[in-house]
Formats: sequence, C-alpha cells, structure tokens
Amino acid sequence: MSVTITSPDPAAPRDPAAPGGPAGPGDRDGGLCLHWRAPVDLDVALILSVHRRGGRDPAHRVEDSGAVWRTSLTPDGPGTLRVTGRPAGGQTLVTGRAWGPGAGWLLDTLPAQLGAADDLSGFTARDPVVGQLALRFPGLRVGRTSRVFEALVPAVLEQKVVGLEAHRAWRILLGKFGAPAPGPAPAGMRVCPPPASWARIPSWDWHRAGVEGVRARTIMAAAAVAGRLEQLPGLDPAEADHRLRSLPGIGPWTSAEIRQRAAGDADAVSVGDYHLPNAVGWTLAGQRDTDDAGMLELLVPYAGHRYRVTRLIELGGGMPPRRGPRMSVRDYRAF
Repeated sequence: MSVTITSPDPAAPRDPAAPGGPAGPGDRDGGLCLHWRAPVDLDVALILSVHRRGGRDPAHRVEDSGAVWRTSLTPDGPGTLRVTGRPAGGQTLVTGRAWGPGAGWLLDTLPAQLGAADDLSGFTARDPVVGQLALRFPGLRVGRTSRVFEALVPAVLEQKVVGLEAHRAWRILLGKFGAPAPGPAPAGMRVCPPPASWARIPSWDWHRAGVEGVRARTIMAAAAVAGRLEQLPGLDPAEADHRLRSLPGIGPWTSAEIRQRAAGDADAVSVGDYHLPNAVGWTLAGQRDTDDAGMLELLVPYAGHRYRVTRLIELGGGMPPRRGPRMSVRDYRAF
C-alpha cells in the first residue's frame, strides 16, 4: 500500500476538479495532502455515503464532481477532509486534502475510512441476486472512522423516527453547537461538538430540534462515558456490542449502526430496522412481511458479512409493494 502525506507544494500539479478552479483548496489555503494508490477499485463517494445524514448534512457534502467533504472532531481536534478517487486499471488513485488541527489524523486514517482493512475473505454470493449486486457495486467496501461518539449521536437521533425528522435534528443541533469547519469547506459545514457540549445542551434546545427526552437523555448519558467508547473499535465485535448495549437507550439496532460506521464491522446487522427485514426477505426469497428472525435466518449463509449483504440490498435490492401507511414525520416542537 503506497501512501504519501505532504504539505501542499505550490509548484506541484494542480487538481483541476478542486473547488475554485485549477488552484485547488490545498494549494490555495494550506492544509495537508495525501496520495494513496489503493490496490483495488474503490467508489469513494459510495463508501463514505453511509455517514451522510440527509442531503443538507452540515458534516458531509458531495460535489457534482464526486469529491466528498467531511468534518470530524478527531483526537487531535477539529478537521475538514476532501476526498477524491480516480480509477487506474483495477486500482484507485485516492487524493485527500485536510485542514485544521485534525488534518494529519484524518489523512492517517483515510485508507481505513475507505475500507483498507475490510476483509472480503469468506464472502461468497450464495444467492444469484447477491452476486449480481456485488458486480453492480464493485467499489463498495466497509470502512471505519474510529470515531464512536460521532456515529452514536446521529444513530440515536434516528431511533424510531423517519429519516427526515432525524436529519433535521442533526442539522439544527450542529448548526447551533458545532464549530465552523476548518479550511475552505463549503459554506455552512460544521464539526460535531465534543461530548461535553452535548452533555450541556439544555432541554429547550433539544425540544427546538424536535428531540424528545428519551433520545436526549441517551445521548447525554453516552457523552459522560465518551472517552471509554472510543476504545470500542479495537475490541472483539461481540464485546464492543455488549459494551454499547450496556448503555441506557442503546439497543441492538443502534449498536449495529454505530459499529458499522465506527468499527467497520461487516457482520453487524441492524436488527429492529423498520424497512430492512422486508427488503432482505423480498430480495433473497421473494417473501412479504419478513420479520427480524426471518431476516437473520436468510442471512445465515453470509455469517461474517451480513452487514455487507444488507448494504448491497439497500443499494440495489427490491421491496415488496406497499400495503400499509408510511411512518409520518413528527414535530415535537409543536407539542
């Protein structure tokens, strides 16, 4: 694996796809730059899209060119990251540019974020449709951010509500309590607040964001032990799951959603999801009204890669025709 991290060189070739024309943000505004020749095909935007919380996510933006902007509160401080990937004969030329105190950490971990540690050994398409989906999305990998609390907060906000409601809350809370993104980030981008800030959010601000007391208390309780939570990506998946689920308000669905993103757990199934069992049942067996137990039974042949398979199904599988009402968008601010 070839990785090079440098400070921008004004005499180096410019990135014509970068914002602001040929100069590019790294050349014009400082920061650090990484060049990584990944030995496989990677779809950068697709891999990182699991971290996007709606089209107006203040911590995740995608340019028309396909370049991805992300922010993170790293162990070294806030950072902004811009990532591009270019195919190169079965490999991928990845360029990352980063700004802020966390720039070096973000670039050091960029290969892992894009799935460099994702082990596909043992993954075999037992169903023709899974093979077709794997061929349709060859650049999909399961990456890991190693930022547990940043994955926990939006996962808790998404508990038992529709996506629009959760994404609105995330956007409001980051807009008020998050710091501006370092560097030449797109307008309006923010960095996730530190755990101490989440713990101090008053009840009226949770209410204004449309977050009721149960979810607010879950996030605040997790904030109190956030330092210990950041150790979880290095643990055995079962132990990481056990520790997450020992927190009040964290169940199997939330634990899986966190581990998928922060730990790159390719086997973490989102048990309790509103739509996923039906999607899996319909795609793999043509079954309607599949429950969690039925979904898990269908996924038995994919042990070790169950999240990978459900991710492929979410991207390109089918759903049975709707026969009941959809979940409605609630607005606790009106209560």
